[in-house]
Amino acid sequence: MAGGRDLQLDALRAVAVTLVLYAHFLAPGGTSFLGHLGVRLFFVLSGFLITRLLLEARDAAQFVPGPALRSFYARRAIRIFPPYFAVLALVWFTDLEQSRSSLAWHALYLSNFWYALRNDWNPWLLCHFWSLSIEEQFYLAWPLIVLLAPRRRIEAITIGVICFSLAYRFYWPLTADPALARDLLPPASMDALACGALLAVRRARGAGVPRWMRLGWPAFAVVFLAVVWSDPGPANSTWEWPRWLLVQVLPLVPLVAIVAACSNGLGGRLGWLAELPPLLLVGRISYGIYLYHPILLAYAVKAQPWIPLNVSEQGPGRFLVAGAATLIVASLSWVLFEKPLNRLKRYFPYIARPRAHAPSETRRFGATYPGAKAALDLRPTDRS
Repeated sequence: MAGGRDLQLDALRAVAVTLVLYAHFLAPGGTSFLGHLGVRLFFVLSGFLITRLLLEARDAAQFVPGPALRSFYARRAIRIFPPYFAVLALVWFTDLEQSRSSLAWHALYLSNFWYALRNDWNPWLLCHFWSLSIEEQFYLAWPLIVLLAPRRRIEAITIGVICFSLAYRFYWPLTADPALARDLLPPASMDALACGALLAVRRARGAGVPRWMRLGWPAFAVVFLAVVWSDPGPANSTWEWPRWLLVQVLPLVPLVAIVAACSNGLGGRLGWLAELPPLLLVGRISYGIYLYHPILLAYAVKAQPWIPLNVSEQGPGRFLVAGAATLIVASLSWVLFEKPLNRLKRYFPYIARPRAHAPSETRRFGATYPGAKAALDLRPTDRS
């Protein structure tokens, strides 16, 4: 059953990355709220999965904080770093779109600060790294809280992080400054990450999502769509800032409810759709899709003279060519690069395995005492 639930979470990853591809390849004008929604869904998923994993490690009988922390960071590095730094190396050697000058910031997972401080999306080629930087900053800090804070305080801390993030959003209308920093600094995304974490914390104590959220999320979704499709009005209009706040906050309730439902396992036709093999494949390689897609778009645009379809502008041609190239490269990366490296995770278990008993003990006593092996198996396990 656990495997089935995680399959459906893979389907949500596929939905999230498809929304991003739509925004970057197909949406008119090059922008779309759907891309933003896809990133927010990734954040809720990450917060839920990482917190669930850490709580399971903490609640195990053999849990020791230090080894668990080291294993977490090692496993994250194995999963994330190789393709990430391969992309940076490619950009460095080719200086694609004159991106070389900012690579130190990206290599340190400070992309969000780079774009926020400059208040500019150049180099555009690596602008999607802002969200990867947010996640890495979350991965650095959050395990310290989940594994080291008093267990009974974790839920309160998670709620506090959500409240702080919401308060941060209300600061910006007071400044009347629509700078990129309002969306790129860590507090702007901590609400989505912490909402996913809160779901995992509640699930660990058997609570799940509140009833009002389970029943009311469709209403939040309808209001969100109405706000998105409303006329934003001229710059500095009365509606501009409330609209921005609502677009950021309203999706959290539907996203958390959907992640909760899929983590429980959807049944019926929805469950069947959520476990279609093509959807699961896209979800499995979603990290590579997200990582590589702007790089491949840049190469597609350079190759426009040899491509019969229009890839230089948003539209079906770009979506078809750059999207297909992204799927192919991400699939090859997963099979030849990421999946083999992921096998190294087995050397970094969260919980130390019990020590195996020396065979010599059984041999020494087995001949004279046939029950020796059973007696050895009944001894208390090593919890260190």
